[in-house]
Amino acid sequence: MKRLEHIGIAVENLEEAERIFGEVLDRPSYKREEVLGESVLTSFFQAGEAKVELLVPTSEESAIARHLDRRGPGLHHIAFHVDDLEAELERLEGLGYRIVTGPKEGADGKRIAFLHPGDTAKVLVELCTDA
Repeated sequence: MKRLEHIGIAVENLEEAERIFGEVLDRPSYKREEVLGESVLTSFFQAGEAKVELLVPTSEESAIARHLDRRGPGLHHIAFHVDDLEAELERLEGLGYRIVTGPKEGADGKRIAFLHPGDTAKVLVELCTDA
């Protein structure tokens, strides 16, 4: 693990969340991106060396829509940057961690995979590397 890459936050209203985080971080979102494969629209803010990723569903069948239905808005995942995604997944699987999904294309030019939150203190952990 190289560093914290970003924190993903599920939101119901992207414009309102962008306003709030723009005020809190004292800077605007630097990028909006739709991830068709995940049925989600993202908005990114730089926060020091890490980022904040806001996520709003574009379909009722998306994982973010299900998250909002079950848990409401708030923290969705924590992402860590790794140099070699496949090697890191192999290492973690060898230790007994389950992969929920990935490796696959993600937002912001990344390849991503998620670890099962049941194995990671009930926190959804994303591993990502530059695509």
